[in-house]
Amino acid sequence: MIRSIVHFKGPLNSVTSLKTRAVLVLVVGTVLGGGLSIGGGLLAERKNLSGEELALDQAQLLAEVMERVKRDYVEPVDEAVLLENAIRGMVGDLDRHSAYLDAGEYQDIRASTSGRYSGVGLEVSVADGAVMVIAPIDGTPAQKAGVEAGDEIIDVDGIVITANDLNETIDKLRGRPGTPVEIRVRRDNYDDPLTFHLTRQKIQVASVRHEILDRSIAYLRLSQFNDTTADEVRLAIDEMMESAQHETGNMLTGMILDLRNNPGGILDSAVDISDLFLDEGIIVSAEGRTPESRFVREARHGDILDGAAIAVLVNRGSASASEIVAGALQDHQRATIVGTRTFGKGLVQTVMPLSRGRAIKLTTSHYFTPSGDSINETGVQPDVLVEGSGQHPNQSLNSALDREGDPQLAEALEILRNRPVLHSRAAN
Repeated sequence: MIRSIVHFKGPLNSVTSLKTRAVLVLVVGTVLGGGLSIGGGLLAERKNLSGEELALDQAQLLAEVMERVKRDYVEPVDEAVLLENAIRGMVGDLDRHSAYLDAGEYQDIRASTSGRYSGVGLEVSVADGAVMVIAPIDGTPAQKAGVEAGDEIIDVDGIVITANDLNETIDKLRGRPGTPVEIRVRRDNYDDPLTFHLTRQKIQVASVRHEILDRSIAYLRLSQFNDTTADEVRLAIDEMMESAQHETGNMLTGMILDLRNNPGGILDSAVDISDLFLDEGIIVSAEGRTPESRFVREARHGDILDGAAIAVLVNRGSASASEIVAGALQDHQRATIVGTRTFGKGLVQTVMPLSRGRAIKLTTSHYFTPSGDSINETGVQPDVLVEGSGQHPNQSLNSALDREGDPQLAEALEILRNRPVLHSRAAN
């Protein structure tokens, strides 16, 4: 799944009146219990119905369909399953990011935002009518086996996957640690599908890696945005600053922020990380129908790098929260964006808890960069276009950087080496 920009809020408020919900329960219960069949002649013309009458009409239709399926379908079907499938269809048909989550799925999404779950380490979404890999997470079975951003998943364990099967695909990829799973993907410039035999494992996602390049240029890679990423970034930068002071006696002269193949994560994490490098101004704004879905997040005073130049690396696997950070730093001219166009997901999903441990993940807002642009389906365009080699940054967070074989990294280094150092205050 693509890890949508998610924030949690309290129990979902009903959007229908208590009277309408009571009518729905009464009608469905009556029909399922007594086998009532409602003829089409009893239904009024839809265009003449009031809102409450329309709700009753739809409740009657749902009850009629469920009763026909229960009575006439070739195999017995549990009515609870029918109702859950109806709910899944209602929410899932809104857009490709909204979904109904049963108790297990809700726990999974909460675990994934904390950086801990069991599976193969793939972030997927629906794009161009197919289930696509947004990015393999560093150090996971999928990344180690060679699955790449942009791969189209065509089957899992021999079961054909379609664009309507996103949640089922995620379920199939996750599972108990140590269990095998086989996936086949279609990849650009390959005539035949590629097959990967993976073993699920506990995914403890380290979201940050860092090191010093050229004695005073920092390298910081983020593999996702989870609950702890902003704190990890602060600690990493503090460590690199101390290292630079010890080695050269000077402050950091620049930093490369690598967001390639980072599929996103939590909105607040993206805002906090953007705020680290900005002194003022809007980071992101959002527009939706409810007061909670309309907001503006602004930077607070204080740039942790004190004005040192930043180059941000992006590619088609950079999505959602990654695009918030890249867009904010680009619009404020705080960073040079290097790489290729990003994924283009400019929607905010809110996870809304329901009863009995269930939830819905609902698209609630369109978000906009500081300039007011929406990047949904268009992405963030780089300032310096550099095609990647297809092999970077698919390395583990712990592996060595390839400065010569990674053209995007090499370009970012060249940009920072040739840029004058403009700190707002002298180093101590």
